[in-house]
Amino acid sequence: MSATSPRVALCFPGQGSQAASMAAGLEETDLGGRLLAAAATLGVDLGPAFGGDEQLIRPTEVAQPALVFTEVVLAAALPRDLSVVAVAGHSIGELAAYAVAGALLPEAALRLAVLRGRLMAAMRDGTMAAVLGLDAATVTRLCAEAEGMVVVANLNGPGQVVVSGEVDAVSAFSATARAAGARRVLPLKVSGAFHSPLMAGAASEFVRVLDAVDLRAPSVPVVTNVDAAAVSDAAGLRERLGRQMVSAVHWAESVERLVALGAEVLVEVGPGEVLTGLARRIAPGVRALSVASLSAAAGLSERLAADPPR
Repeated sequence: MSATSPRVALCFPGQGSQAASMAAGLEETDLGGRLLAAAATLGVDLGPAFGGDEQLIRPTEVAQPALVFTEVVLAAALPRDLSVVAVAGHSIGELAAYAVAGALLPEAALRLAVLRGRLMAAMRDGTMAAVLGLDAATVTRLCAEAEGMVVVANLNGPGQVVVSGEVDAVSAFSATARAAGARRVLPLKVSGAFHSPLMAGAASEFVRVLDAVDLRAPSVPVVTNVDAAAVSDAAGLRERLGRQMVSAVHWAESVERLVALGAEVLVEVGPGEVLTGLARRIAPGVRALSVASLSAAAGLSERLAADPPR
């Protein structure tokens, strides 16, 4: 790696960032071809990630493996001389982060993404809502005071918290949150209550399979969703990934941890710019870029050099 390269942290987006044609061209790479073949053996059609129909890429069981496929293949196309200090992924993006850090083989990450997507899609109880304009402490308190089960699911950034739980509890919480000053409370189009105790059944099956998967120490620290810790050992990664489905995603803290580890540039690898936008709010003094295509991956060094971190 070049001694003059800015220190970079790679960030991988989660479900909701998927888009039609997001994987266009990636099947022509060596890794893309291998993973596409692996997906076929698992009975997964990743075609919607290459086509133009937004509706086909939306279901959880399609979106999750398609995102991991896209993010891992894009990361493999990044310049080899990047000075990567750490990686992190939002929810399903964490599997891509594990693979890019060398903790999981790409095929294993895809296999786990297929399983995770299927398990989560089958958990039909509950719902989620995004709360805009209230701080995390207030949202946490309102969840604790609510009747029924509603918990904080994603701590995405300043003034943006997602809650998850039973349908009636989330509905009642939404009204309470608006009365408490929330600017907006937006129901999310999801199949269940992700990152909540209602995912326990899916999580237990995921852990059973995860325990049999070869997981290695990463080449760079992985900042994990469940506690924003910088983890460098396989056992620590396995334990945290096993809890992820039923735990909150501590994304704001994760970004702060990446910066504390020395990241001068936060690079979102995958479709869209959701994490890039969040990074600019969480750490406004740190540069944030997005890489959503093979051409953008190949040109990253030039972009970094053209506008070095301040």
